[in-house]
Amino acid sequence: MLKNLAFILLWFLVIEVNGQQDPLFTQYAYNKLAINPAYAGSNGRFSADLITRFQWAGIPGAPRTFSLNAHTPLRDPHIGIGLYAYRDELGPSVDYGAMGTFAYRLIFPATTLCFGIQAGFKYMDINWNMLNPKDPGDLLLNGNVTNKMVPDADFGTYYYGRRFYAGLSVKHLFQNQIVVSGAAPDNKTSFTRLERNYYGMAGGAIPIAENLEFIPSVLVKYVQNAPLQVDLNGSFIIRNLLTLGAAYRTESALALLMELNLGGGFSFGYSYDIWFNSLKAYNKGSHEIRLGYEFDLFHKERMLTPRYF
Repeated sequence: MLKNLAFILLWFLVIEVNGQQDPLFTQYAYNKLAINPAYAGSNGRFSADLITRFQWAGIPGAPRTFSLNAHTPLRDPHIGIGLYAYRDELGPSVDYGAMGTFAYRLIFPATTLCFGIQAGFKYMDINWNMLNPKDPGDLLLNGNVTNKMVPDADFGTYYYGRRFYAGLSVKHLFQNQIVVSGAAPDNKTSFTRLERNYYGMAGGAIPIAENLEFIPSVLVKYVQNAPLQVDLNGSFIIRNLLTLGAAYRTESALALLMELNLGGGFSFGYSYDIWFNSLKAYNKGSHEIRLGYEFDLFHKERMLTPRYF
């Protein structure tokens, strides 16, 4: 199976890539900074989330992703800042990214409109030693990633109230290329381009009973020459301590989610994806683990309302 993944990787390297290039997260509701920079500081507290994702468990060389996002408002209530970093591994390829975030908020009596921008870099490398090719003399396998690091930038808008949110964002504004140069004497060059990824998100909080809230949400992603991807999510918050939910992804995947409030500002989340496409027979699902922490950086007051978003 590693050979198959390597073949797919090399196929993408010799053409202009127009498919999915961003790490995939089921618990995107707690990782919005990875999707929309305008989210920075929007929940009014310092927040940090670590997410580890093991996709397609049981397939050698399957994607492994580690993500860190942290953001906070400043003393000026109109400004939020943040940091998003990740490591994404697929077979012999590995991507790193780090993005600094600035958001500005227009505050209305009951709602807030935010604009945000992220800027940083994306780094890519390939460990050719992981491959087991039929033709070890293939010149492409002796190539080098000549511009491993390229600048990157994202832009987004985010509008929210106490019980709803909606956002639009675009990633990879520069559409930079990462080049692989072949060895002499052929010296052929191939590249992958960072296609712009467009995201739309929306969600709400609907009271069901005294200690029960229903949280529906949707995430839509579009990349040129790739199928439209939609995530539909429905979760229940019980006594502001336990969240249970499920999600459906149009790539024929169903996810089960939970989050537990551990107290002291800490929370723990877990999700399990079940795939119903052709990969079902070859993997044991996808696992995602999240550890979150948040506190009031400036006022140090007790949080009186749940964190819906």
